[in-house]
Amino acid sequence: AESVDNFPAVSTSSVPSAPPVYQEAWSLVKKYALDQTFHGQDWDEAYTKFSQGLDASTTDEEKVMKATSNLISSLGDKYSRILDKDAYARIQKFDLIGVGATLMPDSTTKEIIVGAPPVAKSSADLAGLKVGDVVVAVNGVETVGRTAFDIIDQISEDPNAGTVTFTIRSSDGVTRDVPLKREFAEVKDPVTYRVSETRSDGTKVGYVRIAEFNSLVKTSLEAALRDLESQGVDAYVLDIRGNPGGAFQSAVEIAGLFLNDKLATDVVDGNGVDLKFRTSKDRVVVDENHPLAIWLDGRSASASEVLSGALRDNCRAVIMGDTSFGKGLVQAVYGLKNGYGLVLTVAKYLTPGGTDINRVGIVPDVSKDEALPSAPGFVPLLGSDTSRVDFLDIAKRLSPDMCSRAD
Repeated sequence: AESVDNFPAVSTSSVPSAPPVYQEAWSLVKKYALDQTFHGQDWDEAYTKFSQGLDASTTDEEKVMKATSNLISSLGDKYSRILDKDAYARIQKFDLIGVGATLMPDSTTKEIIVGAPPVAKSSADLAGLKVGDVVVAVNGVETVGRTAFDIIDQISEDPNAGTVTFTIRSSDGVTRDVPLKREFAEVKDPVTYRVSETRSDGTKVGYVRIAEFNSLVKTSLEAALRDLESQGVDAYVLDIRGNPGGAFQSAVEIAGLFLNDKLATDVVDGNGVDLKFRTSKDRVVVDENHPLAIWLDGRSASASEVLSGALRDNCRAVIMGDTSFGKGLVQAVYGLKNGYGLVLTVAKYLTPGGTDINRVGIVPDVSKDEALPSAPGFVPLLGSDTSRVDFLDIAKRLSPDMCSRAD
């Protein structure tokens, strides 16, 4: 499972001569790896060790990428790796903009730029966008002082828009408006939902399952929640059992459907920089008085844990089921100049209450045996039986008398 994020690009460092893509990957690791000990090795020496037999003129791509992959493997991190061209294209299902371009702040000017080669045959590629092009504005709104996450939030305000317009300033200084078609090909809607029951006391329960955090999840979940609210649902089960994660930003955005302007997570990078991510303002869909249970299991990971931690630590949800996977690391996906990709662990995250869940997981408040159906979430009807969930107990647990909010 990846937490796929837009982190800053980096210019290659002046190091001994090697093929450009090898040097590009080496420089990205040196600048942004969470583990700045590089698995206990001198990173300059690693450069030389793994590039033996290569020089700047080497054109054998298979040989170059094998050396680059060996370099990344030396980090000893099971999540950091090289993606071939097909795998890099497939991971674009986590592209929240839908045009095939990765937006990053320039490491020097802080302007928002196209930080990696556009995905082949994507809208950005067909429009001729290049690495280093400055994105001056998006849909007429200037990008100065804004982050890539801010821009994603802006675009998500109109999730059904078929196009987005980038105002681009190229290296020659020419500025032009570039309309780009948004495409989310072969991405499956990850949300299923239904009214699971109406109880004798009048409580109407909504069951919502999220299979993964892809580019469609926020839009689809918001529509599902609005529909359930319109049907009079006043208690919820959010089932993310077996959900391996996906786009980190999606988890933060989804938390904003339940929480108004609250701390969602702290992200700490390899240089000790602490970035605090808050939920959006005035985007809450579910009434704050409607109790919420989250179902987890040992395969719930990454973005699933970001969302769960955000909602529990802010006293918005009670966690039920089994302890989650325990992936408290954030990966960035960088497009390399030859169309391959680099997945790199660049940060760790803490829940709003300051808990580091890596290799520990999120421990449930209520066990699986007490509240969950015996069938897994992907089994229709049987897997979504909510009848054992005690919503009166949930409301009590979330009350100010029993729950201390993170902020």
